[in-house]
Amino acid sequence: MVTFVDTVTLHLRAGKGGNGCVSVHREKFKPLGGPDGGNGGDGGDVVLVADPQVTTLLSYHHSPHRAAGNGGFGMGDMRSGAMGEDLELPVPVGTVVKSADGETLVDLLVPGERFIAAAGGQGGLGNAALSSPKRKAPGFALLGTPGYEGSIVLELKTVADVALVGYPSAGKSSLIAAISAARPKIADYPFTTLHPNLGVVQAGDARYTVADVPGLIEGASEGRGLGLEFLRHVERCSALLHVLDCATLEPGRDPISDLDVILAELGSYEVPEGQIPLLERPQLIALNKVDVPEARDLADLVRPELEARGFRVFDISTVSHEGLRPLTFALGELVEKHRVAAAIEAPAERVVIRPKGAVKEFTVRVEGGTYGNVYHVLGEKPLRWVLQTDFQNEEAVGYLADRLEKLGVENELFKLGATAGATVIIGEGNGVVFDWEPTMTSSAELITSARGLDSRLDTNTRRTTSQRRERYHERMDAKAAARAELETERLARRDDLPAEGE
Repeated sequence: MVTFVDTVTLHLRAGKGGNGCVSVHREKFKPLGGPDGGNGGDGGDVVLVADPQVTTLLSYHHSPHRAAGNGGFGMGDMRSGAMGEDLELPVPVGTVVKSADGETLVDLLVPGERFIAAAGGQGGLGNAALSSPKRKAPGFALLGTPGYEGSIVLELKTVADVALVGYPSAGKSSLIAAISAARPKIADYPFTTLHPNLGVVQAGDARYTVADVPGLIEGASEGRGLGLEFLRHVERCSALLHVLDCATLEPGRDPISDLDVILAELGSYEVPEGQIPLLERPQLIALNKVDVPEARDLADLVRPELEARGFRVFDISTVSHEGLRPLTFALGELVEKHRVAAAIEAPAERVVIRPKGAVKEFTVRVEGGTYGNVYHVLGEKPLRWVLQTDFQNEEAVGYLADRLEKLGVENELFKLGATAGATVIIGEGNGVVFDWEPTMTSSAELITSARGLDSRLDTNTRRTTSQRRERYHERMDAKAAARAELETERLARRDDLPAEGE
């Protein structure tokens, strides 16, 4: 038996970018061939594709871990690495893609719509691509960056034109089996339907889909029974058909009380922003099981009250097929009206042009630490450049410093009061930690005094007259002390000499 799955968590890993190559062209009689290292290939993406032929997320429930191909490494002789193979994952139309935090990323409503759920890493440049008039033969290449690795949540919401709502065992599965080619499970116990069933109905020129979803009970909007599982699949439908059981034997139940409970639960359910509330959508009522004499009498009794509320009521029997044709044509009219209105109200697609450089490419956050301030450099570019750097190569580290200086990171650190030796972290969390050594191109870069002042002019190293006099006296005293010491030693040696005649 095939299991229906409408919510699943996918663990994705996009492909890694390949490393660039360091190579020098070697050929006879060409001693200065120059760099010829190729670029690394980009990693593969993980792409979700809305496929009308897919109706469940069951395959991802059993195999939630998916990975795309890695990019190949660059090679000498200008040979670039192979591109990583993309991984395409077909999902049902109507799948909502959410982040692990619950944020909605995309709603795949159009067949063939594609969404890159995990972007592959960027391949590193080889030394041939890094050469320039100032750096004619780079001895380093850039590393490939890792692809996205994380989790997303797929949530399926059935895409149908009409939803059949009602209490368990009201006859919804029998109705969809009678008006379409769908063959849902039908039994004489509650909650036989555990997952939505779709059927296609042809009523004259109108062709539409009907969804038979799990039964609704009191408290469904708060999660009782299969409530939330049911109501999620009603969000997409343009019209509702209330299937009321007129032959129920449960005490305290009748079509009017069942309808009131259903309407209360539909009104309590909050639909996503921008969608029409469930109670404001077109609604019809089908009084089912009128083939039973007592049920027909009850239907005749409650029909005036339902019509007084403004509902259009149909007496039907899924066993004898009584009243099914008028019901299907009435549903077809509602669906066609909705389609025409939706086509008129559909807004034109807006094209948004964002000028390049309109968003700041990095920010610096200052945090207090045990041994002084810590400067966090945040931004896509700085983090990508760090990941591309081979820190075992001094030339590559110098290239990184040049890139960060051109981006303006050093100027920003100066403005925030950073000094040589300060701790700088690039990236969120622990990131990559540096002891910052500023690039020195001129002494004016290091002037941090207030406007109108120059600390270089305030420093006066010339001694004053009193300082020179004091220093002179110190030298004279030192010389006098040295002479006195020498005289004392001379006298001591003379006294030690023997007297004449001894």
